[in-house]
Amino acid sequence: MYISVKIQAPLQRRFALFPSIVNSIKMLNFLKKTLLVFMCICIGACTNNTQEQPVEFDNSIKNSDTEIVKIEVGAQKYESYLPLLKGKRVAVIANATSMVDGTHLVDALLNKDIKLVKVFAPEHGFRGDKDAGEKIYDEIDPQTGLPIISLYGANKKPSVKTMQDIDALVFDIQDVGVRFYTYLSTLHYVMEACAENSVPLILLDRPNPNGFYIDGPVLKPEFKSFIGLHPIPLIYGMTIGEYGLMINGENWLKNDVKCDLTVIKITGYTHDTLYELPIKPSPNLPNMNAVYLYPSLALFEGTVVSVGRGTEFPFQAIGHPDYPKGGFQFTPSPNAGAKYPKLNGQSIKGHDLRSKFTNAFPPPALPANEVSLDWLIDFYISLPDQENFFLENNFFNKLAGNNLLMRQIKDGQTQNQIRESWKDDLRIFKLIRQKYMLYD
Repeated sequence: MYISVKIQAPLQRRFALFPSIVNSIKMLNFLKKTLLVFMCICIGACTNNTQEQPVEFDNSIKNSDTEIVKIEVGAQKYESYLPLLKGKRVAVIANATSMVDGTHLVDALLNKDIKLVKVFAPEHGFRGDKDAGEKIYDEIDPQTGLPIISLYGANKKPSVKTMQDIDALVFDIQDVGVRFYTYLSTLHYVMEACAENSVPLILLDRPNPNGFYIDGPVLKPEFKSFIGLHPIPLIYGMTIGEYGLMINGENWLKNDVKCDLTVIKITGYTHDTLYELPIKPSPNLPNMNAVYLYPSLALFEGTVVSVGRGTEFPFQAIGHPDYPKGGFQFTPSPNAGAKYPKLNGQSIKGHDLRSKFTNAFPPPALPANEVSLDWLIDFYISLPDQENFFLENNFFNKLAGNNLLMRQIKDGQTQNQIRESWKDDLRIFKLIRQKYMLYD
């Protein structure tokens, strides 16, 4: 605790009128009194535990107990990974979330004289402005002149040709911790390409905003797709760095190849940390409300129900024109990130979920940090055309990772009954997951 004592100007002027010796005595007495006051204040400060001093911090997050902690994402720890890149031909897989101290990672590496030769772009593109599912094309970045190679178009995996002029690859993308968010599949295929072409991969880790719980059905192998390649639950509670270690350790790459993987760890993070994303991870997850609701609402993407795409609040509202409940109405229309929204132009009745979570902390008011099925069950029961509730394209089963969840809903099972069927698979996954934890 710092205390400053300021002598006011009138007192200083009064001292200046006395002879020097008197002035010295007066000053000595003044200093004695000041010292006594100072000691009393210090004693009071030591015995008073109710006053907290202001804390200054940068790059801060809140833990679940509201403690302020400092965090450094992997990309900020230059001293840990620049030595691995110096003198090498480097490629980067990145998007709009790949920021480090206000600068895009690509620009930061160029400023540090790293020889970048190309950028690989995942779903939503290098700038993060493409629709979900929209095909991404190869192009030249107008700002840097670097070639951008699409990993969400004709190829989901870097080709042998695109890997030939690379000595090292850097992966830096913000994940949201949900199995069907496709950056996990992109990581899988990048690791596979690196292993097959003897290129080391440096993964710059970032926090998982949904990393504080594990829940949902575990994917069955027969339902593998680009929105789910591995036998993990819907919410898996791992950072993308930990997940990369699990891909390697569980031999999930083709032909059991192993990627030369280096994970640059986060400082100041645990899985109980509540982390507010500084940049939206994709066009239709514009804020933390959407990020927290996404695991529960994205299952509706395999049904006739709208989740608010084509509005200013995607993944924060649900509805259908024939829904008989709910006092909220909205009308989807094409916008950036949703060129062809479901139920475009129709008046939709449903629920506005924006009020559920007014800010990033504390975590969502879902029961015990669980995936909520109540909304899904309610809409299935309430809509008149139950036969056509689930889309014919089998997308719901791909999202769920099985065909059991659809049958359970059709059979009228409750949320608790459905959740009971997940327990054994979740227990086994948690044991596997524990081997790859980097953060307490």
